[in-house]
Order: sequence, then C-alpha cells, then structure tokens
Amino acid sequence: MNVVCLDMEGVLVPEIWIAFAEASGIPELKRTTRDEPDYDKLMTWRLGILKEHGLGLKEIQATIATIDPLPGAKEFLDKLRSETQVIILSDTFEQFAKPLMEKLGWPTIFCNTLEVGENGEITGYKMRCEKSKLTTVKALQSCGFDTIAAGDSFNDLGMIQASKAGFLFKSTQAIKADHPELPAFEEFDDLLHAIEEAL
Repeated sequence: MNVVCLDMEGVLVPEIWIAFAEASGIPELKRTTRDEPDYDKLMTWRLGILKEHGLGLKEIQATIATIDPLPGAKEFLDKLRSETQVIILSDTFEQFAKPLMEKLGWPTIFCNTLEVGENGEITGYKMRCEKSKLTTVKALQSCGFDTIAAGDSFNDLGMIQASKAGFLFKSTQAIKADHPELPAFEEFDDLLHAIEEAL
C-alpha cells in the first residue's frame, strides 16, 4: 500500500513566513528552509525578531487568514486523495496550519506545536520528533507502506530520497542543481502524473 507524503509550504500553500514578512514590513523574516537548512537555528532567529518587534501569534494568524492555497492545489490534492492515501508532513505548527487545512478540505497533516504565552507571545516551539519528515517516512515504511514524497526545500530532501519515488516541486534552482537525480516539476498536473506513474 502506498502513502504519498507532501510538504505544505511552497508546495500546496504560499510560504507563511514570507507572507508575514511582507505584511509586517520585516524583510528579514523572508528566510525559509529554502535558505537555511538548520531549522532550529532558523526558528530561534525568527522568534528573536518577533520578540524585538513585539509581534506574536495573533498577528501571524491574521496574515494566515488572508492566505489561499496555490492555484490548483486543492484540485490536485482532491484528485490524489481519491486515488491513494496522502499525509502532509510539515515543519509548520498546528496554530498556523489549521485555517489552511480548512481551505484544502481537511487533509491529514503531521506538524509541530508552538509554545505561546498568555499574552500571545510565541515563547518557543515543540518539534514532533527529530528530522520529523524523514522519521515519519521511515516509520510508515516500517508499518509496511511504500512512500512517495514531494517537497521544495532542504528539509524535504530526507523524505524524498528515502521514498520509493521522490520529487522536487516548485523548488529553487540551487536545490535542483545540487540534486539533478531528483525529477523536478513546476505544475500540479505534471506532479500528479509522476505520482500516478509511481503508484
């Protein structure tokens, strides 16, 4: 039996931190896992910037409320879910993901949790497990599932390379150049076709 594992940001929805950087006028927050492979370093840096500017969960959620899935993402996901099991594996947080999952028709998502103070300040975060995407793919495989994975960033490479088929989707030129062995797609129809072939 197959399970398709998809990244969320950059693949199904726009990057939340980029949208928030634009909304808040803080360009430094545009850094994502496409730029910084060390997620812990990236998040610690982001939380420092939020604290410096007195921004918290409420402000980020207000931006998220304005974000829609990428054009064609819901249709792609609906078609895929009619053919096989799909899990979204994301390093985002449940407090960010919920409104986006609603817009995508409530697919299953495995992600992380923010630690939030009573005043709404984001004080920290709790990762579900170490190397959560790769760890989850390996756990699914240990239960007898074949995995097919797609993502766009450094933190997706582990799950992509560990799966029976793996694809880059809307990735950066640098990541594509570093991994010429991975098929790379820009359009949902092409990714869907590649996944269907792998199924």
